[in-house]
Amino acid sequence: MRIDVLTLFPEMLEGVFGASILGKARDKGIVSLNAVNFRDYANNKHNTVDDYPYGGGGGMVLKPEPLFAAVEDTITEGGRPPRVILMCPQGESFTQRKAEELAKEEHLIFVCGHYEGYDERIREHLVTDELSIGDYVLTGGELPAMVVVDSVVRLLPGVLGNENSAVTDSFSTGLLEYPHYTRPAVFRDWEVPEVLLSGHHANVEAWRREQSLQRTLQRRPELLETAELTAKERIWLSKLKEQGGMGNQPAKKQGSTD
Repeated sequence: MRIDVLTLFPEMLEGVFGASILGKARDKGIVSLNAVNFRDYANNKHNTVDDYPYGGGGGMVLKPEPLFAAVEDTITEGGRPPRVILMCPQGESFTQRKAEELAKEEHLIFVCGHYEGYDERIREHLVTDELSIGDYVLTGGELPAMVVVDSVVRLLPGVLGNENSAVTDSFSTGLLEYPHYTRPAVFRDWEVPEVLLSGHHANVEAWRREQSLQRTLQRRPELLETAELTAKERIWLSKLKEQGGMGNQPAKKQGSTD
């Protein structure tokens, strides 16, 4: 996969692209990560990429020429057309399902804006998607783009050491992930659930599914509306709701935290 991020601050991205999972994926040749300064495509002697809005108003607006030129320069002949993604608070809310969709593409181009906004012709005639990572406003699109890139790249085959990790992540199954434990089996009198020590894989999987359902009910119940559930699971959840959603959770000790 090839990913190009169009930005006025490429230095913000290079450190992230070279570290951790993204850096390893790039080193393995699984993904090409590029930060492109679209100021280099400005068609004026001052290299300005913004201007005052027609009709007046506060702030500056990104001009169409540099962004159109930068996107067109990154597109190679042949292959599927790239997805051109505008990071914008007005966009579609980014989800795990969207990450899985984008991970199937060959080429992604992210557009990171600043100032008051974009010339509307960029939205209408250049981008294919508009994405938002939340209902709040940041100073630019670089941080949101990094979030989406990280979420997408980790889904590519060969990126994670354990291919099942991405499959069982929260939201990948439509539910929140089950609790995890590791050694020691007892820490400050807090014990690992006995079922995880049993070695009985079917019981472990059943426990994990139950915990995932229960945690989703407690923290993100709206996810259950679209989750794939069996009739038995729906009945069990109904009973759990009647009990207040807590089920058989052990009581916390005084002063303990998650």
